[in-house]
Amino acid sequence: MHAYMVKALFPVNHKPASVGEPAGHSLRPSVSANTRAPLDMPDRPQHRPPRHGRASTEDRQTLIFGIHAVEAALANPRRTVRHLWLTDNAENRLRPALTARQLAHERTSPRDLDRRLGADTVHQGALLETDPLPEPDLAMLAEAAAGRPIVVLDQVTDPHNVGAILRSAAVFGAAGLVMTRRHSPPLDGALAKSASGALEHVPVALVQNLARALAEIKELGLIVIGLDGEAPDQLEAINWPERAALVLGAEGKGLRQLTRDSCDRLARIATDGPLASLNVSNAAAVALHLGTMRRMQARG
Repeated sequence: MHAYMVKALFPVNHKPASVGEPAGHSLRPSVSANTRAPLDMPDRPQHRPPRHGRASTEDRQTLIFGIHAVEAALANPRRTVRHLWLTDNAENRLRPALTARQLAHERTSPRDLDRRLGADTVHQGALLETDPLPEPDLAMLAEAAAGRPIVVLDQVTDPHNVGAILRSAAVFGAAGLVMTRRHSPPLDGALAKSASGALEHVPVALVQNLARALAEIKELGLIVIGLDGEAPDQLEAINWPERAALVLGAEGKGLRQLTRDSCDRLARIATDGPLASLNVSNAAAVALHLGTMRRMQARG
C-alpha cells in the first residue's frame, strides 16, 4: 500500500523543537515596568504527558510560541492567557494584539527563550502559557460540515504534519479535525507553530477509538472517504459529497485496516510523475483544495 509519505511537492521548512533545556536552567526574563511576577515553569516542557482532554479536566500548561501562533491565540477570546513572555522585537510586532486585549506581559531575551525551549526552536521572541481550548464533540463538527469536510487523522504523530494539515484545513474551510487522544501530538508547541494560527480557527475533537468515531460520524449523516494510494478510484473522479469526512493515515503505514474497513469508500489522488505518493500534509492540502473547487463549482 502506498502511504502518503514520499517527498513533499510543496515542502514547508520547519525546524524541530528541542526537547527542552538542560536541568537546572529556568526562564528568567528581564524585568520592566510592563511585567508581572514570574510564573514558575517546570523544566523540559516537551517531556510532559500529552494533554488532550477537555479544558475542565486538564492540569498541565500549554505552551505556544512563534509570532503568528501567539498573535492568533491572543486574538482568540476563548483562550485564557496565563502568562506571556516577549522580547522587545516581539512586543513591537504584537503591539496591536496586546492593546486590543489589554494584556500585561513580561519582557525577556532571546537567550532566555532559547534556554527554556531549546536553541533550535524558532520562537521568534514570543512564548505564551495558556489553557487548552474547549473540545467540540463529533455532533458539533457534523453540524458545521454542510458543504465543508471534516478531516480525520489515523495516528498521524508528527506535530509538523498535523500543524500543516490544520493550516490547510483553515485555508480551505474544513469544518474541523478529528484525532485520537493517543498516538497524536499535543495541541501546542511545534504543532501550534506549524499551524501558524490555524489552531485557533479549526476545532479539534479528540476521540478514544477511531473506528467508533467513524461509525458515529456516519450515523450523523457524513460520507467517510479514506485516502489510500492503492484505491481503484481517483478522488478527482468521484462525486464529492455535500457532507464528507476525509480520512488520512500515518506516515509509512497509511490507513490501518480497521480504519479502511470503516470508510464508505477509498480513493487516491491522481498523480502523473516519477513519485507515486505525497507527504500526508500535502495530500491533505490537495484533497481539501479539490473539495473547495467542487463547492465553488456547485455554487455556480
